[in-house]
Amino acid sequence: MKVLVINCGSSSLKYQLIDSETEKALAVGLCERIGIDGRLNHTPAGQDKVVIEKDMPNHEVAIRMVLDALVDANHGVIGDLKEIDAVGHRLVHGGDKFTKSVIIDEEVIKGVEECNPLAPLHNPANLIGVRACQTIMPGVPNIAVFDTAFHQTMEPVAFMYGLPYEYYEKYKVRRYGFHGTSHSFVSKRGIEMLGLDPDNSKVIVCHLGNGSSVSAVQNGKVVDTSMGMTPMEGLVMGTRCGDMDPTIVEYLAHNLDVSLEEVMTILNKKSGVLGISGVSSDFRDLDAASNEGNERAKLAVEVFSYRTAKYIGAYIAAMNGVDAILFTAGLGENNIVVREQILERFGYMGITLDKEANQIRGEEKIISTPDSKVTVAVIPTNEELAIARETVELLE
Repeated sequence: MKVLVINCGSSSLKYQLIDSETEKALAVGLCERIGIDGRLNHTPAGQDKVVIEKDMPNHEVAIRMVLDALVDANHGVIGDLKEIDAVGHRLVHGGDKFTKSVIIDEEVIKGVEECNPLAPLHNPANLIGVRACQTIMPGVPNIAVFDTAFHQTMEPVAFMYGLPYEYYEKYKVRRYGFHGTSHSFVSKRGIEMLGLDPDNSKVIVCHLGNGSSVSAVQNGKVVDTSMGMTPMEGLVMGTRCGDMDPTIVEYLAHNLDVSLEEVMTILNKKSGVLGISGVSSDFRDLDAASNEGNERAKLAVEVFSYRTAKYIGAYIAAMNGVDAILFTAGLGENNIVVREQILERFGYMGITLDKEANQIRGEEKIISTPDSKVTVAVIPTNEELAIARETVELLE
């Protein structure tokens, strides 16, 4: 089965065409600047990237360009669009309506639209991609794979906030969690890689990137996760503040004489390690600045590592133990310093890092010593493959 995986943003569209039998990507690509001018970056497996500059006034045009690229005589990877058996879509927020992946129909679309207030920047864009595929490829099944679904096994003790209960009943104010596709993929791969019993395992997944989250996965099910009703809660991130005293919102609005919306923009886009360092939200820039003696850049990295370690400690308590700690995503897979800073706080648990093994980037590997009481590993995430697997499983 060939599955086209679509990740649709407000002005961009990422895609992969995956052969489910080999689980290899036949082509990967990105449409940029949709609604502005338009650029398609298309890379067939084993070939050089092809860049196509062409107007993309909307997502339907972008998807048409993707499909044209896939069957192109020079850089295509299939002979006919009929070879595409299904389309798997990443949808960000399914609220508590969707606890698993579903085949998309009008009822599902209506349910996703009802969740739009919970993800106003993401869900509408995701649905644009769905509608475009329905129009261009009628009859081809479209599957919704939700960022929030994997976390829906949390019990109320973990997802409830300390607010009047009626806000949960009326407005669905609760913890949902995000990066679920990545947490699902990495936790399953970790259990397989380390030979753990899926029904008797305690795993902590650290999805660390510009957006970061930690999850506690016990017996294959999430018991807690760091992101909340939105992706702002939890760790200090690239530009997001993470956990903080909510009174700060009112305090800043008064002292800066700005609106609530302007404060939220600050917390979302101008905070995190960017705000602390004043240098960048990119940890490569922070590492370089730290090496040059920039104390704020060094502090930003340390704050990030400290907050991550606190969540790991909390989740060890939540599960009453841990078998494995898994690092993934751009930062978790590639930043040697951050992994070391996080793990040095767990000596009391008998966790010991193999510093030589830790000198890796983007590679699947155990980085703890053989005598470490808890196994620590780096596992590259593959959200597109996870979406393809969910799509195939649902249709078989």
